[in-house]
Amino acid sequence: MSRTNFDQLLEAGCHFGHLKRKWNPAMAPYIFMEKNGIHIIDLHKTVVKIDEAAEALKNIAKSGRKILFVATKKQAKPVVAEKATSINMPYVIERWPGGMLTNFATIRKAVKKMANIDKLTADGTYANLSKREALQISRQRAKLEKNLGSVADLTRLPAALFVVDVLKEQIAVREANRLGIPVFGIVDTNSNPDNVDFVIPANDDANKSIEVILEACCDAIAEGIEERKAERVDAEAAAEEKPEQADSARIEDEEEAPATE
Repeated sequence: MSRTNFDQLLEAGCHFGHLKRKWNPAMAPYIFMEKNGIHIIDLHKTVVKIDEAAEALKNIAKSGRKILFVATKKQAKPVVAEKATSINMPYVIERWPGGMLTNFATIRKAVKKMANIDKLTADGTYANLSKREALQISRQRAKLEKNLGSVADLTRLPAALFVVDVLKEQIAVREANRLGIPVFGIVDTNSNPDNVDFVIPANDDANKSIEVILEACCDAIAEGIEERKAERVDAEAAAEEKPEQADSARIEDEEEAPATE
């Protein structure tokens, strides 16, 4: 069963593309028609593409790896932050830090710096600083939190990128392409789908459109996480049973063995 349907996507306005004069010809396979100078996206294809992306995302989550969500446009920020947080995945909703992926070691240094400030503040090291120095450190911490707070727990490169508006986030897409990290993206009619591994053709401007697609994909990720947990529980249970079986077999062997004089 599909995770979305035509009517659901239609109601969310997923079919509205951009003006014809702004289109990217590479999106032609996903365009159904033109109406009043605006391209209309084929939602039947969108349903299929959402299912494909969701299944791939589920498998990544099931393997225990992280998916980084990227959306710096105003209307996408709240929903991306909410959905990504609900499944414990990192996200970037402020300015994309150049080199976030290609220069990951430097980003990790900035994260460690933020953690160090927290540690020194907690143990009272900064208590004797002047108001000016304390304010400077506080501002530095706030800036780091704004740009890197949601990726503080990302200790290694993400297994995939989920991008809302691949045109706006083209730097992030380019970095992922360079490192061979698969890109999942909501791609509107004005964008180039060629650099996106899992294209979801849809309106990337409307809040409801972004929300319905993210909900389907995040639900799939949540399923992958739950299946991973279930498999670990089963594996632990099986591991506990093995010693018991071994002990039982040993007792049986001793009972069956003939008595020696």
